[in-house]
Amino acid sequence: MAITAGMVKELREMTGAGMMDCKKALTATEGDMDKAVEFLREKGLATAQKKASRVAAEGLCKTLVSEDGKKAVVVEVNAETDFVAKNDKFQGYVAQVAEQVMETEAADVEAFLAETWKFDTTKTVNEALAAQIAVIGENMNIRRFAKVEEANGFVASYTHMGGKIGVLVDVETDVVNDAVKEMAKNVAMQIAALNPKYTDESEVSADFIAHEKEILMAQIQNDPKESQKPEKVIQGMIAGRIKKEMKEICLLDQVYVKAEDGKQSVAKYVEQVAKENSAKIAVKGFVRFETGEGIEKKEENFAEEVAKQMNA
Repeated sequence: MAITAGMVKELREMTGAGMMDCKKALTATEGDMDKAVEFLREKGLATAQKKASRVAAEGLCKTLVSEDGKKAVVVEVNAETDFVAKNDKFQGYVAQVAEQVMETEAADVEAFLAETWKFDTTKTVNEALAAQIAVIGENMNIRRFAKVEEANGFVASYTHMGGKIGVLVDVETDVVNDAVKEMAKNVAMQIAALNPKYTDESEVSADFIAHEKEILMAQIQNDPKESQKPEKVIQGMIAGRIKKEMKEICLLDQVYVKAEDGKQSVAKYVEQVAKENSAKIAVKGFVRFETGEGIEKKEENFAEEVAKQMNA
């Protein structure tokens, strides 16, 4: 029997399950709507998807590094409340997700969710997630993951505030000792604290610079005093402000937070450690995840909600 878009839409409205899950259920049951509903319930998907409208903006960032230190992953798994994020069961589940990501060949979350769950091969990753939602009772979401590999050095990891922030740092080096590892951890802490956008200026696109210059020029033109200055002076002002911004958004240009003189850049700190250990060290890149960043959290007003129900 051909599965139509209308059938998928109807099942989705009945169960709240995802579109692909509904199509899969209808295909498996040869278009029988009642059996398809039961199929989704048995998989835990109907129950899980009904919770999907609830915002999952809390959660946990988890890092995992291979034994040889040459490969590492960071994952973000969301839940609705900070209470659940601190729950041992939830944290154990996130650790399992990180283990699976370490082995996955998936390029994105969608492909990852379709994989077989290594801890129960009768389920996909998505079905295992649905089972966790049914047990924990909150909407949950495997939001993103990243993997970093470094054959000529190691990958350092750092988690901050119990998993609110997870950081990986790609360090190319011909010397791996405690001092170099400590340097990498300090750089990871810098990334967690100051949230740079780029490793260095080479990663900043020409379009970004051009856009920033346009904004700065508009600011100057809107200032009666500054707009009267000669063009050469204005261009110098813009160049100076761009340079200042680069020192804020580029990791290696930032002032190292532990610098004793309050002036040493991260790049100079890395050079210092390299010299002290007769090493060649390059910080090639980083990944920084912060739990819930970019997710619009739903503001709950319980007093208002109760009042609405009483007046209904």
